[in-house]
Parts: sequence; structure tokens; C-alpha cells
Amino acid sequence: MYICICNAIRETDLRQAAVSCEGDAEATYATLGKRPNCGQCLDEAQEIIDEERAAACCKEFAL
Repeated sequence: MYICICNAIRETDLRQAAVSCEGDAEATYATLGKRPNCGQCLDEAQEIIDEERAAACCKEFAL
């Protein structure tokens, strides 16, 4: 599913970038070589980023 139509950022790409970047949605977009255009996706993108980082954190503690 596309999260950002303006930049053609898919949810899977965003989730992968979320664990390699410590910043907010805009910083995560930058790791993908993109930047927000209209900004309508930023809230949803941030929720996905937070979710992915929380899951990654739980995986670290489970090991």
C-alpha cells in the first residue's frame, strides 16, 4: 500500500527506513531520498514509523 502518493513511498519501504532512522516522518522520508510535498501523509506515516520502532524494540528484548 502506498503511504505517500506524492513520493510513491510504500508502507514496506517506510517500515524498513523507520528502523534505520531515529528522526520523525520527515527525517525518515529523507533517508529514502524524498521529502514531503503536500504533507497529508505525515500523520499516518508517523504512526507506522512509531509502530515499527516499537516492534523492533520488542524483538530486541525478546532475544
